[in-house]
Amino acid sequence: MPITVTPSGEALGARIDGVDLSQPLTSDQKSFIEKVFLDYLVIAISGNPYGQHELTQFGELFGDLEISAAKSYHDQQFPHVNILSNIVIDGKPLGSPDAGQVWHTDMSYNCISGRATILHAHKVPSRDGQSLGNTQFRNMHRAYKALPISIRERIDKLEAVHSFEKVWQDMIAQGSKRPAFTEDQRRQKPAVVHPVVLLHPWTGKRALYVNRGMTESIVGMDKKEGETLLSLIIEHTEKKEFGYSHKWRTGDTLIWDNCASIHTATADYDRTMPRHMYRVQVLGNEELYRQRNILLGGRFHLHA
Repeated sequence: MPITVTPSGEALGARIDGVDLSQPLTSDQKSFIEKVFLDYLVIAISGNPYGQHELTQFGELFGDLEISAAKSYHDQQFPHVNILSNIVIDGKPLGSPDAGQVWHTDMSYNCISGRATILHAHKVPSRDGQSLGNTQFRNMHRAYKALPISIRERIDKLEAVHSFEKVWQDMIAQGSKRPAFTEDQRRQKPAVVHPVVLLHPWTGKRALYVNRGMTESIVGMDKKEGETLLSLIIEHTEKKEFGYSHKWRTGDTLIWDNCASIHTATADYDRTMPRHMYRVQVLGNEELYRQRNILLGGRFHLHA
């Protein structure tokens, strides 16, 4: 079956057909997928549901995989795979039911920007034959270019603080039933600093690298002035003109670029509409990150 690429027609996103991810990829297939990924930032690969072993193997083609600090909803055999699910059996949820329901960038809480997230759909909620739970994306290359030159010049050398604890606590404040953030998680994921404008480690293109979920403040700026500027940038990044809405199909494998996009999950379904997915997250490349991005203060971690 020939491999085809169908662009979304929006600010980012494309679909690939003709690749079977339940089988090992050839080097040519892997190179082709990676090129499309860099071009479109978000790609959906059509297919049928497959297992956690195959998802892990596919994710490792792009880099080392993260083991989440959340320490929950993992299969012991596959510690790199997170389970996202609203299915409850015998009173116990099979996975995280509310992951990603705020605009954010996965792994911006790490001292090296994360490369990619890969999410594989086993069950997709639906109503009247229409899929629910779309994932919304924004293109941070386009968001940067659309800023007035005066603001771009102002932010090009600024740095911002990112925190895993922030998004966790914000979700609890919004009604999430997740457990309280622990001291162990705090030690594993201290606050870190990134450029406000990231030079993409693989392409060198400029992208805004702030997000509502995890960015706390701008380094070295008066608190009120920093909050005003950060709010302006964040609201700008979330504009629909930079966007793509992914409508899920059962068997989809969705890959998105965490260096140049933000995303949020759409919670327009309930427990009567099963949603069950597996996720791996591809860590960033420290050498490429440091070649492109030099932090003014030289601080990747705020705390030792």
